[in-house]
Amino acid sequence: MKLCPILIASFLSSRASAFTPAPASNNNKAASAFGVTSTKAEISSVPSTEIVDKTLTGIDDGVQHDVFDPLSGDSPALTRNNKSEVWVPQRARPRRNRKSPAVRNMVRENIVTPANFIYPLFIHDETFNQDIASMPGCERHSLDSMIKEVAEAYQFGVKTFVLFPKVPDELKTNLGVEAYNPNGIVHRAIRMIKEKFPEATVCTDVALDPYSDQGHDGVVENGKILNDVTINQLCKQAVSQARAGADVVAPSDMMDGRVGAIRDALDSEGFTDVSILAYTAKYASAYYGPFRDALDSHPGFGDKKTYQQDPANGREALIEAALDAAEGADMLMVKPGMPYLDVIRRLKDNSNLPIAAYHVSGEYAMIKAACERGWLDEKSVVLETLTCFKRAGADIILTYYAKQAAQWMAEDGLF
Repeated sequence: MKLCPILIASFLSSRASAFTPAPASNNNKAASAFGVTSTKAEISSVPSTEIVDKTLTGIDDGVQHDVFDPLSGDSPALTRNNKSEVWVPQRARPRRNRKSPAVRNMVRENIVTPANFIYPLFIHDETFNQDIASMPGCERHSLDSMIKEVAEAYQFGVKTFVLFPKVPDELKTNLGVEAYNPNGIVHRAIRMIKEKFPEATVCTDVALDPYSDQGHDGVVENGKILNDVTINQLCKQAVSQARAGADVVAPSDMMDGRVGAIRDALDSEGFTDVSILAYTAKYASAYYGPFRDALDSHPGFGDKKTYQQDPANGREALIEAALDAAEGADMLMVKPGMPYLDVIRRLKDNSNLPIAAYHVSGEYAMIKAACERGWLDEKSVVLETLTCFKRAGADIILTYYAKQAAQWMAEDGLF
């Protein structure tokens, strides 16, 4: 049978109105969709001080329906103690270690401090700052603004920073030669930070994508990323950054053998104290979009799946970790973070090197979007997220929330 559109619309309209809640009246009663009137309970914001009779004797007297009694029968679920109170005879009660803030703090297994953070900063060669629409609260900093941002974070205990540049299109080439220009924006930024904050730790990204007119992490030939040619350029980049004063270089390119080559390049130039934070398990993830917006470094063609790891693979990260450690890496990173907590744990269980987790731009943007809509409490969810990284095994956390999280910790008297 066919129903005309008018009848269907009329039917749907009546159904929709039937389930529209009626406004509450002054006596705090609301009518349900089925005509049953119920009293809405007021949730008290003050804990009850009423003394509960723990014998629970007679609490169901007068009830008109059958009530199961956990204390009766041949196999009762509960029994009574010496005071005739209902009692579960269980010796081990994990809640005892949660009974007060003092006890919880005393037995807490994982504690995040600002010293665990690396603060990523986006920079560009302009006199103004540029908001990043897909990363609310983040911006491309001018170099003067970068120094102010470092100063603000520094006062809350964040003392390690990693720099990511937005490079003008006219400076981008397939070989990425701007990456090792000693007067380039990253090199000047390193010198500025080290001059103003000599005790700060400055990390640098070693990869060609910000400098590439192809939008890839390496040199391109006929649509293929050239592994060894790229490493030649990365060695130049890493040494030039070390000469500018970088404390840590972080190769994020995922070329095979690049950690060993960079280690040898640094050592040959006398930079034996410059550390390598290897992007060991960097996945070909969909969570990087806002970061690429910030640097204007989306791939010009294709994707990065021929060099970044398959998100479906976990054991493969152990291969990368073993190679990076053997080649001289000082720290191993997993990127992204939250969707890859299992990989963080795998590396932690199989390596004695410090493990870093990158709380990437997509994760940051999701939290921001939910909090802007009032769906999540930003402070609570951020601090929980950072603690989850630590619990999974991360010693180091790269996060765009570094300054804000450290400020929250200071306000709460944690550090």
